[in-house]
Amino acid sequence: MRVKTGVVRRKRHKKMLKAAEGMRGRRKNCFKLAKLAVEKSLLYSYRDRKVRKREMRSLWITRINAAARRLGITYSALMNSLKKANISLNRKTLASIAYNSPEQFEALVKQIQK
Repeated sequence: MRVKTGVVRRKRHKKMLKAAEGMRGRRKNCFKLAKLAVEKSLLYSYRDRKVRKREMRSLWITRINAAARRLGITYSALMNSLKKANISLNRKTLASIAYNSPEQFEALVKQIQK
């Protein structure tokens, strides 16, 4: 007896078209195009999750560097001083302190410059 794929196919197509919601043109309602677009978007999102991490680290370093230079010290000198002073703050935390409360960042820099 032949097995028809009607129910299974409809479910699979609906799932794919649901994922393609919000796309422009035939990508949102033509299964073949929707499938390609969704697969590509998943690849982009996977890749860009990695890129986001790199970009955020770069942003943190830029913020720390800008705040440090206002106080007359370079980023590399600051990081070296922190390491020597045995202060283990990561870049995300340092950037947050530098951005949100510059007075605390200044106190930290003065403490390690002693």
